[in-house]
Amino acid sequence: MDIKRSGSQPSRPGPAEYFTGTVRIDPLYEAPEPARVASARVTFEPGARTAWHTHPLGQTLIVTSGHGLVQREGGPIEEIRPGDVVWIPPGEKHWHGATAASAMTATGCSTVVSGGHEYSASTEPSKEATAMSPGTASPASWIARKRPIPCMSEVAKMAVGRLTDASRRWPAMS
Repeated sequence: MDIKRSGSQPSRPGPAEYFTGTVRIDPLYEAPEPARVASARVTFEPGARTAWHTHPLGQTLIVTSGHGLVQREGGPIEEIRPGDVVWIPPGEKHWHGATAASAMTATGCSTVVSGGHEYSASTEPSKEATAMSPGTASPASWIARKRPIPCMSEVAKMAVGRLTDASRRWPAMS
C-alpha cells in the first residue's frame, strides 16, 4: 500500500506548449506496474484550455469545481460542472478547459500505454471555442509549434518531475 498525503507532491504550472492560459497541475498518483493508471488534478483559470488532442486508451475527467467546456471533434461545445464525469473514448480528438468567466478544476484519469505514451495535437480550435473564450490567448501559437499535448498520465509524470526523453513516445508532427 502506498499513501500519497495531501500536499506531499508539489504543484507545477501547466507547460505553455500544452495549454493556453494559466493552468496548475497537482499530481495525484501513477500506479506502479503492472497497473497502468495515472491521475492528476488540473486547474484551469478562466479562459485556459488544452489543445485539441487524443488519448490512445481514453480519458476520464471528473469535474470537481468551477465551470468548464469540453468539445469532441465535429461535436458541439458542452458545458461541464462539478460532479460531471466525462468519458473520452480512445483516439477521440477533443479539448477541455475553463469558461471565459470561471475557473475549472477536474481530475483526469488515464491509462498508460504499455511501452510508452503516444499523443497527438492538431489544428486550430473550432470557431465556437474561440467565440466562447474571447480575449484569451489563441491556441494557434502553441499548435503552430507542432508539439503534441500529453495525455493526463504524461502530465502527471511531468508534475512529479519524472519525465525523461527516453519516456517520450510522441509521433513526428508534419
